[in-house]
Amino acid sequence: MRIAASNLFGKPDDLHHRPNVFGELMRLLIFPSENIQHAVNWALRSGADPDIALHMRMLMNRSIRAVQAAFSCIRKSVESLKLISKPRIILVSDNPSLVRDIAPDLNQFAEVLHFDFKHFKGNISGNSNFHTVDFRTKDWGTAPRWVAFVDFFLASRAKHAVISGAHRRVGTTFAQLVAALAAANNLEEERSSAGSNFTFLSSFQSNLLREGLKNQIGWGHVWNRFAGTLSCHNQSRQCARTPILPPAWWDGLWQSPIPRDVNRMEAYGIHLSGFGTFDDNQLHSFCSTRKKPVLTIPLI
Repeated sequence: MRIAASNLFGKPDDLHHRPNVFGELMRLLIFPSENIQHAVNWALRSGADPDIALHMRMLMNRSIRAVQAAFSCIRKSVESLKLISKPRIILVSDNPSLVRDIAPDLNQFAEVLHFDFKHFKGNISGNSNFHTVDFRTKDWGTAPRWVAFVDFFLASRAKHAVISGAHRRVGTTFAQLVAALAAANNLEEERSSAGSNFTFLSSFQSNLLREGLKNQIGWGHVWNRFAGTLSCHNQSRQCARTPILPPAWWDGLWQSPIPRDVNRMEAYGIHLSGFGTFDDNQLHSFCSTRKKPVLTIPLI
């Protein structure tokens, strides 16, 4: 019982053993519809759940460095698993051409799976209400929006690892939620070893590491707190273990906040230093000045 409680609630003080709050909530609150589930099963070819899921957000780009970094991260993950059979890997991307580029190399040591909506003949694809739209195509890709739901529930079936790679921004919200739900699913099925060893990895190419994750921005983004002036520069590609529940500024010290977030926090009365520290007394003083005095008048 103690081990089960530790797996469920985690260790808040340990960056890589924080409670999987969003994963457990999603496991209880969201479920694929019958049509979406049919599409997921079709993509799995009626086989076992995938061992690894790779999500690549390419923004219509065909970066060779991003693909090479992701490929290296997959190899590292497969080697650490020491599987007897050929691993099954799910590929998810906003750029369909990436799947065609990376699949031949992966097929040398893994079984590659991908949901190709153009070949799916289920009820969803036949519904005239679902069609490709041009809105934010560069950001979300050219596939119909319903494909993202299939990709999400498909990738969250991963048993051992979720890997996030990208042309520019690694560790997206999509990948973060996929990893959280996948980790929760593994605990639910009582695969204690798989649940406790489930990993979320971020694949960084050299271009992203040149200026110390400077481009990894976004409110609440998992790598946001490691992107400031103190972060390491000019590193080679990395396959970094990533917390499933990313820490926020109130959870502890930021390693190195970026100037944009330093300025944003100042609006809330929090003056962050380059080391991510702030003055409690100054914060209390700021909050006191924002309090609106309330006058009470006794009525007789």
